[in-house]
Amino acid sequence: MTRTLLVTGATSGFGRACAELFAARGWRLVLTGRRGDRLAELQRQLAPAEVYTASFDVRRRDEVEAMYAALPEGFRDIDVLLNNAGLALGLAAAHETDLDQWETMVDTNIKGLLYMTRRFLPDMVRRRCGHIVNIGSVAGSWPYPGGNTYGATKAFVQQFSRNLRADVHGTGVRVTNIEPGLAESEFSLVRFDGDSDKAAKVYEGTEPLTPADIAEIVLWTVERPAHVNINCVEVMPTCQSWASLAVARKS
Repeated sequence: MTRTLLVTGATSGFGRACAELFAARGWRLVLTGRRGDRLAELQRQLAPAEVYTASFDVRRRDEVEAMYAALPEGFRDIDVLLNNAGLALGLAAAHETDLDQWETMVDTNIKGLLYMTRRFLPDMVRRRCGHIVNIGSVAGSWPYPGGNTYGATKAFVQQFSRNLRADVHGTGVRVTNIEPGLAESEFSLVRFDGDSDKAAKVYEGTEPLTPADIAEIVLWTVERPAHVNINCVEVMPTCQSWASLAVARKS
């Protein structure tokens, strides 16, 4: 039986890579994002896979509800919800940052995930099957200068995933949080407001994770037998590890 995957933030990075991989495996896809032109291009690229696209903003609760209501027959029973939409903005210290950037990260990384989960989870519980896969980050566990609100939103994703797992205990619904480290995608380009030079320096001299790496991990988690739940996957490239604790010394 063909299974259905819904991906938020499918127009680039992890989301696009997941769409490509799952389409190749014969899944039916619901691909969402704010850039309708990119969604249309991706739908054409993935033909003859069964793909439905919806252009909307996960930060808008009314738009999430409208998208759900408009899903056509054949795409309504979502087997896997991949909450991938998210972003980091800026790298300024907390006392110097732009408050609008903080609000955008909270609205996207937290509220968008909540709206999508709350909309589709009841159907999964009713059917006694389904899988919520959240894209977190190592930043949710390991702080770094300038990570402030971004890291805090991903810590929310981590703890929400754990609590969600507790809530759906006994329903057959599975929950997984995937926490990537350094990965090369449009992430840094967005973080630095389109400054490609700054974005490139993040990956200079490294061999980071790729969106394809993360897509393979997502596929692996959802293709485990129904009695197996992968709670969390924290993954870094080999070139990345934890830094030592910082100590400020008197001069």
